[in-house]
Amino acid sequence: MAKKSRSGKEPELETLAIHAGGRPEGTYGAVSTPIYQTSTFAFEAIGKTRGGYDYSRTANPTRKVLEETIARLEGGKAGFACATGLAAATTVMHLLRAGDHVISGDDIYGGTFRLFQNIISRSGIEFTFLRLDDRAKLEAAIRPNTRMLWLETPSNPLLNIIDLEMVTGVAKKHRLLTVIDNTFSSPYFLKPVEFGIDLVVHSTTKYLNGHCDVVGGAIVTTTDELTERMQFLVNGLGTCASPFDCWLVLRGIETLAVRMQRHQENAGAVADYLANHPKVKRVYYPGLPSHPGHEIARRQMKGFGGIVTFELGDTGSATRFLENLEIFTLAESLGGVSSLAAHPATMTHASMPEEHRLKVGISGGLVRLSVGLENIRDLVADIGQALETV
Repeated sequence: MAKKSRSGKEPELETLAIHAGGRPEGTYGAVSTPIYQTSTFAFEAIGKTRGGYDYSRTANPTRKVLEETIARLEGGKAGFACATGLAAATTVMHLLRAGDHVISGDDIYGGTFRLFQNIISRSGIEFTFLRLDDRAKLEAAIRPNTRMLWLETPSNPLLNIIDLEMVTGVAKKHRLLTVIDNTFSSPYFLKPVEFGIDLVVHSTTKYLNGHCDVVGGAIVTTTDELTERMQFLVNGLGTCASPFDCWLVLRGIETLAVRMQRHQENAGAVADYLANHPKVKRVYYPGLPSHPGHEIARRQMKGFGGIVTFELGDTGSATRFLENLEIFTLAESLGGVSSLAAHPATMTHASMPEEHRLKVGISGGLVRLSVGLENIRDLVADIGQALETV
């Protein structure tokens, strides 16, 4: 299923999410992909495996279905399912070697910042963290040893928008590898490959799974060379995802389209409400015309996503708001059916040095909402009563 039709047209994302990867499976026609919960596979003879499977770290049938599905959704060459989003990022970083330089967005996810600044840098790889909103500024940051651009759009947590055509134009001019974390948008709202991005990564924990019941990551390649190198690295580093976790993500992906539609509807309504509330200092949501990246987002995205971030002015106000929410749960992570609220400065970005946090705009008064699928009237009422305590 999910092959191109007789007209040669690729099926739409909603169809691929349910049928890509060879579903239903071919042996017994199982509509739900089986969980091949095995570490090893029997050889038919010396040097002869069944279907190319010998050990689940190298390849697993359940994982393969997920990998092929994500690759089709993103429009890439191949997919690789990893144990976590940071496992996917770590694997990609092993494309580099000591002495290489990476330019990264400056307000990226705190765990990614920690990985780059405190761990990968120990291998002799250098990082420059930069607001990627200006071509001249980006070109000025490129060094002779620059090898990679790392992007998030919308960024976490400030929802800054990067012009992908501009960035890939600079990257191709200087022969730089481009990598984007597409977790916030999901392939439903943004397909970076269409803009010339080389590698796409995901925390599948978030929107792709959508139910807050698993952690996972993914990498999508765009060339045969990158595919071969990723296969070697995932196998050699052992960063692959388990069969059961792959099955959970695969099950979640089947409802990706309908979930993302509702996430955006609810997030848009929440953003509008917050933008007109007298106690809110500023709202960050690319769907608002006041957002500086609104026009770029309209041009390169199908929608604006389900995350809304806003500024209450100080840590005390943010604390009172968060502690008085009733439907929104105070928790890290995002992208699930349940609405979550986070305080980036002390939660998702606590590992980022305070000086850098404040420089990029992650203050103590900043609140990030992952707007779920509940009734929007209930969500707005919950936000309203919590704001009354501020």
